[in-house]
Amino acid sequence: MTQDKIITLAQFLKWKGLVQTGGEAKHRIQGGEVLVDNLVETRRGRKLTTGHQVTIDGNTYVVELE
Repeated sequence: MTQDKIITLAQFLKWKGLVQTGGEAKHRIQGGEVLVDNLVETRRGRKLTTGHQVTIDGNTYVVELE
């Protein structure tokens, strides 16, 4: 049994350079500015795996973890 790699929503936003700090990630996520799979997500600890789609500022990014 293999375990999928996981990243939190806040970590993903920082990793991709979509926010500068963890505080900015928290503010934008809790403010309802981020979608995961086309649904508003307000939990910065939301776990993402390969294939999830994250939308912020009108741009969508597909999570690809190796």
